Parts: sequence; C-alpha cells; structure tokens
Amino acid sequence: MQIISEIVFLIKKDLLLEWRQKYAIWGILLYVVSTVFIVFISTGDIPAPVWNILFWIIILFASVNAVVKSFVQENSQRQLYYYQLAHPLAIIVSKIIYNIGLLFILCVLNYLAMTIVYESPVKRLELFWLILFLGSVGFSITFTFVSAIASKADNSSTLMAILTFPIVIPILGILMTLSANALGLITDTAYTNDIYTLLAIDGILLGLAVILFPFLWKD
Repeated sequence: MQIISEIVFLIKKDLLLEWRQKYAIWGILLYVVSTVFIVFISTGDIPAPVWNILFWIIILFASVNAVVKSFVQENSQRQLYYYQLAHPLAIIVSKIIYNIGLLFILCVLNYLAMTIVYESPVKRLELFWLILFLGSVGFSITFTFVSAIASKADNSSTLMAILTFPIVIPILGILMTLSANALGLITDTAYTNDIYTLLAIDGILLGLAVILFPFLWKD
C-alpha cells in the first residue's frame, strides 16, 4: 500500500536526519547519564521504591526533550513540502513509530546507567522489559501528538508541557505500579488488568491522533 511505503520512507528520513544531527541524541543521552550521576553523588544508595520513582521521573523528562522536536523543529516550509508529498496518516504514524524506538532506547540506557551506579532491584526482568516497551508506546503517542498541536502555536515548548502532563499522569501512574510489581515491591496477581488498561489508554490516544491529526495538518 502507498501509505505503508510512505511510512517506511518517512522513518528512514527521520533516521537520516537524526544521524546527521548527532548532537541532539547525544545531548539527550548526556542528560540521562548526568542526571543519574548527580542523583547518585547526592543520595548514595537508595531503596527500591525510590529507585522506581527516580527511574520514571528521568524517563519522563528525557522523553519530553526527545520528542518535542518531532514537529516543533520543522519550519512551515518543510511542513508544506511534506503536505504535498505524503498522507497525514503516514506522517503521524511514522513519527510515532520512530519515537517509540527512540524512547525505548532511552529507557534501556537509563536502566543500564542506573544499574551501573546502583544495584538493580528488578526481580522480574521479562515483565520490566515489557513495561519499558509499553511505556515507550504510551509516551510516544502522547508526546508526538501534543508536539504536533504545540507546533501550531507560539511558545510551543511551554504549551507542550501544559498539555502533556495532565494526559501522561495516568500512564505514568500505571507504569509505576507495574514496575513496582516487577521490582517485587508489591505482589499483585492481577497486574495483567493494569497492562490491559494501559493498552486501552494507548489505543484511545492513538485513535484520537489518527482521527484529529489530518485536520490539524491541513491548518
């Protein structure tokens, strides 16, 4: 299908641009590593509940810095060029898929950095990796679509922060509960219900993005 080929082409384009502008991704990685190091020298050893909280706080702000450039960095001339070449659905889906991969890599690097400076408290590693992927999907859909909205307004970075955090709080709460289960802090045999809830939230957000983005893109 033409849309699928457009999605693949746009993902390759984003990868090429990211490779040419290495300072952007390296700046985000430096943010993650430096934040973990500063927390370590400030607090020393921390208990597992604090480790869980710090992990997702670092991921949250790193995700905002990573995804905010999805649409904000592109000027109106470039957006007009994309408008003439690609379907709006292909544009938003390609951005979401690309940001899922980027955020999952950030999650893995954050986990490795925190494992190096702290002893990893994760007891169920396979569940934790699943949580990282689901978190990457939820954050990617939310931040990408909000970035598209913010790019149409002045002072877009401030607007993105205002719009994003009320939406992302339910996702963050579920992720912290699931990761607490993976760390052995709680024993919840019905954690699959939380996974289904998170998938439902992701599905609703994705549906809204797919439905509303074409109207936003025409503006």
